[in-house]
Amino acid sequence: MHQWKHTSVIVIWMMAVLVGGCVSRDDVTVLKLAHALDTSHSVHKAMVRMAERLAVYSDGQMRIDIYPSAQLGVERETVELLQIGSLAMTKVSTAPLEAFVPSMRVFGIPYLFNDRDHYFRVLDSDIGKALLASTEITRVRGLGYYDSGSRSFYTKEKPIQTPADLEGMKIRVMQSQTAVQMVSALGGSPTPISFGELYTALQQGVVDGAENNPPSFYLSGHYETAKFYSLDEHTAVPDILLISSHIWSSLDERQQAWLQAAVDDSVAYQRQLWQESTDEALAAVRAAGVEVSYPDKAPFKAAVAEMKASFSGTEIGDLVKAIEEMD
Repeated sequence: MHQWKHTSVIVIWMMAVLVGGCVSRDDVTVLKLAHALDTSHSVHKAMVRMAERLAVYSDGQMRIDIYPSAQLGVERETVELLQIGSLAMTKVSTAPLEAFVPSMRVFGIPYLFNDRDHYFRVLDSDIGKALLASTEITRVRGLGYYDSGSRSFYTKEKPIQTPADLEGMKIRVMQSQTAVQMVSALGGSPTPISFGELYTALQQGVVDGAENNPPSFYLSGHYETAKFYSLDEHTAVPDILLISSHIWSSLDERQQAWLQAAVDDSVAYQRQLWQESTDEALAAVRAAGVEVSYPDKAPFKAAVAEMKASFSGTEIGDLVKAIEEMD
């Protein structure tokens, strides 16, 4: 099994190298974009819109070829391909990025945003732009944020109405130190598992539950096993569209402007799609027998207050303060 996994990674890398991250064909600059999402996901649809807009802005001089559904690897692998210039663009959650870009930890702070308007104003502000630019230290450049809604708990045996309900429960989290801290502060046992392995982990009882946004809960099929969805909305962790720094610098100023304009259009489009997909996902899981509840957030906020305060006097603490003062 391990040998197969190792071989599959090598094959993925060879494929990406062969297609090339950015190539010129008949005076058309072609950018390769890969991601791990299903083609029904709002982010993929927004990327399709981005490709369409780039063709318009560039009058056909630039093109984006999209490889969805992990054809060229999972998030970690696609980021590595960006770093060596073998892939032009990808989408990642900000959560695993925090291992390489410490300032990204701020998005893992629970109950940081008062509402969606506050959340979007922060992403569109100088703070949001500075966080995008901070990815440059890893040889990738942030181009924009895709909405990933709010994350909440879903479980197999009982709903999570208060933090006390999490005691003794193994909850899957992303590869994120901040997510681990948060679930621990709420009384659960954080268990980092890759998203691709989570369906089986829920089925086999490796974990008792997980936390994610409604479209991911629905599209992953996790609702088939986890029949309780408690919308405590503890964090809002956006996705980031990244481009290889090497490939970005190879584009001239006009090409960079065309691409950024297409990205901005896709970001605005995806925000509209996200709310629609959230409503559809909640309706679908309810129809499938999932008990959807809306617990009082006050006990959850109180349980993580000490964790939040522990960042005081640090770079993250300063960011938290600046974000809170924006409201």
